[in-house]
Amino acid sequence: MAQKGVQLDRETFSCSICLDLLKDPVAIPCGHSYCMKCIKQHWDGELIHSCPQCRQSFTPRPVLLKNTMLAALVEELKKTGLQAAPADQCYAGAGEVSCDVCTGRKLRACKSCLVCLASYCGQHLQPHYDAAPLKKHKLVEPSKKLQENICSRHDEVMKLFCRTDQQSICYICTMDEHKGHDTVSAAAERTERQRELEGSRLNIQQRIQDGEKEVKLLQQEVEAVNGSAEKAVEDTEEMFTELIRLMEKRSSDVKQQLRSQQEREVSGVRELQEKLEQEISELKRRDAELKLLSHTEDHNHFLLSYPSSLPALSEATHSSSTNIRPLRYFEDVTEALSAVRDKLQDVLREEWTNVSPTEVDVLLPAAEPTTRAGFLTYSQEITLDPNTGHTQLVLSEGSRKATLVKQQQPYSSHPDRFIGCYSQVLSRESLTGRCYWEVEWRGAGVSLAVSYKNIHRAAGWGIECVFGYNDKSWSLDYDQSSYSFRYNRIITPVSGPPSSRVGVYLDHRAGVLSFYSIVSETMTLLHRVQTTFTQPLHAGVRLYYPHGTTAELCKLK
Repeated sequence: MAQKGVQLDRETFSCSICLDLLKDPVAIPCGHSYCMKCIKQHWDGELIHSCPQCRQSFTPRPVLLKNTMLAALVEELKKTGLQAAPADQCYAGAGEVSCDVCTGRKLRACKSCLVCLASYCGQHLQPHYDAAPLKKHKLVEPSKKLQENICSRHDEVMKLFCRTDQQSICYICTMDEHKGHDTVSAAAERTERQRELEGSRLNIQQRIQDGEKEVKLLQQEVEAVNGSAEKAVEDTEEMFTELIRLMEKRSSDVKQQLRSQQEREVSGVRELQEKLEQEISELKRRDAELKLLSHTEDHNHFLLSYPSSLPALSEATHSSSTNIRPLRYFEDVTEALSAVRDKLQDVLREEWTNVSPTEVDVLLPAAEPTTRAGFLTYSQEITLDPNTGHTQLVLSEGSRKATLVKQQQPYSSHPDRFIGCYSQVLSRESLTGRCYWEVEWRGAGVSLAVSYKNIHRAAGWGIECVFGYNDKSWSLDYDQSSYSFRYNRIITPVSGPPSSRVGVYLDHRAGVLSFYSIVSETMTLLHRVQTTFTQPLHAGVRLYYPHGTTAELCKLK
């Protein structure tokens, strides 16, 4: 009873908007109290301001003031032991499952019963723990989807599963529309599918472990690459520094030699220049004397002075023996250096491949599996995209199976749909990394392909949209008991055992595409492609006439 009183107190001092204890309580004119923040947010954006409980409206919008007495009372109650109600005694909030038995304000449900198809709070659930017949009922976490267990036709609990139609049914359904079908209990079907689920989980977990091992190896490879690169950078920097130092020293020596030779050459030229200038001055003086003598009018004076005025001239300084050399003072040095430079360039050009780092593909492609079990580790669930399917293809089995029909289907117009005269379809999933799938067909023939999403969607008889007749798709065709491979209109005959099932293995990064004929558990390689894929790929199927030909993407366990 004390606990019930506490619950009453909590309800009394709770905000009806947030369902929690009042915070900064305010009383509006009608007398009801709310958290100041809650009532403000409730009124914001509304033209008419009304009480959320009694709906009384106020004009203008009331001014909100904190109710200090109520705030103090709430704080005092907190100190004296007012605590949050237990989880199974809290009222159901927005989005929570409420008790179906509670009247008035409903408590939060703590369990749902799959037999009663009802949800219960802690108090109303107690009979399921006390009454022997109710103890056998299946209790689960609170659920809003209990009505999904009721048959919409017969208003009965669906305890059976029809494997023929792959749907849950009630026992009355087995007497009319599901009569003669393969039916089992829902529990039995759950057990079998649970076993399949566990197998899938084991497969996924194994692939996770394999992937984590690969990630660890790749991380080690990254560390090794980084370490090797850092050491190579240090070593090359040291070697290039040494080469630069040597070149700088040789440059300094050559400059010093050139300057010394320059000084010697200039000194010799200056000395010769001074001698020539002195000789020219002396010759000018003699020429002036002779000119003066040639103009004298006294014949006797001229004759007496003439012999003494013509002494023998010394040999000219600029005679042929002292001719200045052609202007090629240092060209021999530059020519020699030019020859050295050319040789060095040749060495660098020819030998640089031994010095520069070679590009190494760290991510070496994984080896292709050799057994079917190995391929199945890369199996991928693939479905066909209805938006790409030709109008003469009908998809079924969860969009895994395509059937060629005579009647055009009323599909909606879509830019991805194949609209030409060739009945083909692409997968919904894009394929990257390593993946494997199998296709089984019945009928005249089939083309199994991988294709880029942007393959042509030509109308009419144009073949640019056909798998294998462009550079955007690769196709293995089976027709009249023989195989052929097509790419970019080039047809390659393929030999191998005929089979109604073919496996396709793709390693997108490595550029590997392989097709295998499958007979029982025996796999025979039909054709392998080694190329470079530049975009994500999609699986493709094209069916040959006559009508009735089918192809199905197999479920791989």
